[in-house]
Amino acid sequence: MDRKVGTISRGIRCPIIREGDDLAKIVVDSVTEAAYSEGFMLRDRDVISITESIVARAQGNYASIQNIAADVKEKLGGETIGVILPIMSRNRFAICLKGIAMGAKKVVLMLSYPSDEVGNALLTYDQLDEAGVNPYSDVLTLEKYRELFGENKHEFTGVDYVQYYSDIITEAGAEVEIIFANRAQEILKYTDCVLTCDIHTRARTKRLLKEAGAKAVCGLDDILTASVDGSGYNEKYGLLGSNKSTEDTIKLFPRECQDLVENIQKEILSLTDKHVEVMVYGDGAFKDPQGKIWELADPVVSPAYTSGLVGTPNELKLKYLADNDFKDLSGKELRDAIAKSIKEKDDNLVGNMASQGTTPRQLTDLIGSLCDLTSGSGDKGTPIVLVQGYFDNFTD
Repeated sequence: MDRKVGTISRGIRCPIIREGDDLAKIVVDSVTEAAYSEGFMLRDRDVISITESIVARAQGNYASIQNIAADVKEKLGGETIGVILPIMSRNRFAICLKGIAMGAKKVVLMLSYPSDEVGNALLTYDQLDEAGVNPYSDVLTLEKYRELFGENKHEFTGVDYVQYYSDIITEAGAEVEIIFANRAQEILKYTDCVLTCDIHTRARTKRLLKEAGAKAVCGLDDILTASVDGSGYNEKYGLLGSNKSTEDTIKLFPRECQDLVENIQKEILSLTDKHVEVMVYGDGAFKDPQGKIWELADPVVSPAYTSGLVGTPNELKLKYLADNDFKDLSGKELRDAIAKSIKEKDDNLVGNMASQGTTPRQLTDLIGSLCDLTSGSGDKGTPIVLVQGYFDNFTD
């Protein structure tokens, strides 16, 4: 009988992870026990994915707002600092802002508008058009913003992030001034010590600020790159990828975990004789058409993965072949012709018209996005995801 099922994504339950747990063993045991209990078998090139959250928890990679404050004060002077281009997030940034404000006497908070970097909207473009505001050039004070737009609550969270962030800063003991602008250099009219909080554009923002004469420039990836008073840290990403743990602590993005994915791969091979791929994943990379949120608030989708996940898909577009190369064929003749094309395809299809429309993204970004959607971020209890058949094609 012909195989009728292609890619399958399974959420795998495991115990609640605590600091110091043998995560490799837990992952291997959870996957193999799930296979036994559900009656499926592991195959070569299956992908075992582990959410970054449980990796960081097993590492004990946590820090307090006091640790953040100490590092911010050390690196930016502790006086007036510009905090620019943050995302609007209670989970991702609010807790960091609390620590940042504790490390300064005054915070000049510069918010991008009409939305942040990952799509969380303060305003709509229709509101800007109606008010005659150009977001590419106009700088708004808080007073002008309120005069033109009043209070704007996030569609999904119901939070007025302007007031929310202002309250966080003042409650942390710092004075606050808020402006709205999209050119990083505007902050230099207020202070020359700047913490830029953008994620994917951070390198350019730092360069522009330094070229414009800033005295001290840090990104979130420069804060907590080493332990402060015994805290967790991330030498590559700092605060990027962190999220709220408690009201006073954050969980950082996991530290080096390449050994983890390779150890899991080796253990599965030893137990099952199957060569699987393994990756750690965080946020997926996809856009919500309703809320306009791009989702990817982590610096990367996957901080560690085995070598078989390097690269992009190398696939032919079946509908292109059916509508063009083999438009006069049907039935078994069409199936055989397409199967022959797949078997004979080049190792690199870049520029080949028959591959147009296939997704030109990294394998880790595609699979990580699938896993993020499968595991969710709530109470499903499946921080491990097994993806089967991802590398299959029409001929398998």
